[in-house]
Amino acid sequence: MSKTVTLRLENNTYRKFKKLAESDNRTMSNFIETSVLRYIENNNFADEFEMAEIESNIDLNKSLQRAQKDMKQKKGSFIE
Repeated sequence: MSKTVTLRLENNTYRKFKKLAESDNRTMSNFIETSVLRYIENNNFADEFEMAEIESNIDLNKSLQRAQKDMKQKKGSFIE
């Protein structure tokens, strides 16, 4: 189910969003939602090339395995 969110924008930001939404034949709401989802996808997940680099890094993977083992055994402490 959709939810309604109120968003306060500066006038110049509003005009930019409106212009971009219109140029893409979208509503402002759809433009903002799509833009935010793209941002999240592009900034919170590793793409196939990054994953290949991570998977090929033997030292990193050993360190991650040790950390996972320590976590399961509740060793160490969480640092904020």
